[in-house]
Amino acid sequence: MEIRTLRYFLAVAREENMSRAAETLHVTQHTLSKQLKSLEGELGKKLFTRHSFSIKLTDEGILLRNRAEDLVAMADKIEQEFVSLDDITGGELYLGLAESYQIKYLARAIKEFKVNYPTLRYHITSGDTEQIADKLDKGLLDFLVLAELPDSRKYEYLAFPESDVWGLIIPIDDPLAKNKKISVSDLKGLPLFCSGQAWENELRTWAGNDYSQLKLEGSFRLSYNGSIFAKEGLGYLLTFEHLIDTSYNSGLVFRPLTPKLESNLYIAWNRYQTFTPIAKRFLQHLRTTFIDTGK
Repeated sequence: MEIRTLRYFLAVAREENMSRAAETLHVTQHTLSKQLKSLEGELGKKLFTRHSFSIKLTDEGILLRNRAEDLVAMADKIEQEFVSLDDITGGELYLGLAESYQIKYLARAIKEFKVNYPTLRYHITSGDTEQIADKLDKGLLDFLVLAELPDSRKYEYLAFPESDVWGLIIPIDDPLAKNKKISVSDLKGLPLFCSGQAWENELRTWAGNDYSQLKLEGSFRLSYNGSIFAKEGLGYLLTFEHLIDTSYNSGLVFRPLTPKLESNLYIAWNRYQTFTPIAKRFLQHLRTTFIDTGK
């Protein structure tokens, strides 16, 4: 199974049309069709269901797409790493980020780093810990930013300078917005939005024996989407302070939880990771930067 063939397969899966995929790949439709039939023969499974004007993935095709995306991304990363070995002014960095206003410290570190390495190119993947940790473990990322203490058996890490404060996003005209702080008793019976990971961890610990009386209306990986649902009156969003616009005209307010709930943020990397030269230099820069800002 060749990487080129997997690229062909992913193009067809993306376009859902053989002729359009052939155009994007700059190959003939005959060549593309031949490669895909060869791939199906190699795997012994039908990967597509062909219709008059479109192509749909079978269940086996969906499985291959998920695996092929990682394999092609890894191949691209390897190629870029070797190209950048002799690049003394830059290279490629791959980072997976959790949501936090503290990402500003990372952004500042990158900006400062680019002064000495102006051709640096960085690639950002956002998501919750489960999503981005999987990519780090597969070698698709150099660094991972997460809002929970990393497993020291697998990772080394640095702590960000501050902590994130948990609270509730509330429509400004809601009676609950009059509260200065939000207790667990205020939340009982209310439709709540939160990331599934935080709901099962931080919020469970914070609520204690009252946890079973809290209602998760829906889970969101991205707080912004949850805030839209909250603004439309579908529920209330539990999230970090500073992630959502709660300015005067936003229609929303943030109220911190009581007792206070905080989460620390960390940037982590695999304990036995082999860094590219640019990633190694960036880590050295991070160590200095994060020490200077307080931790």
